[in-house]
Amino acid sequence: MPVEDTTGSVPLRSEEDIVASRQKVRVLTQQLKFSLVDQTKMITAASELSRNTLVHGHGGEMRWELVEDGVRRGLRLHFEDGGPGIADVKLALTDGWTSGGGMGLGLPGSKRLVHEFELQSAPGQGTRVSITRWK
Repeated sequence: MPVEDTTGSVPLRSEEDIVASRQKVRVLTQQLKFSLVDQTKMITAASELSRNTLVHGHGGEMRWELVEDGVRRGLRLHFEDGGPGIADVKLALTDGWTSGGGMGLGLPGSKRLVHEFELQSAPGQGTRVSITRWK
């Protein structure tokens, strides 16, 4: 099955948008022929980061791009918001720490589910998280 959407974006402004982001990641990982386990890992990470973008970043967007590195193919997702930012990125990546009412597993859990994870944030400057999973 040829991959039709090599880049694109989904707004993250409501619960319905979180569902749409998960569905888009499912379609993309299926098109890339990820195993069911790898599909689940990427969809789970996307769901967590979409929710963070909505709840903590007050909305934003998820952008995707299909990437290649030699013979490897993968999916890279970018979650961006213009929210309050993260004051202490290292602390935010610590299991169990939460700024809200969650379990504190969103960022560190998402990081464990992917091959590449990059987080850029500063107070008052929003947050950008990029994740990549290779087939």
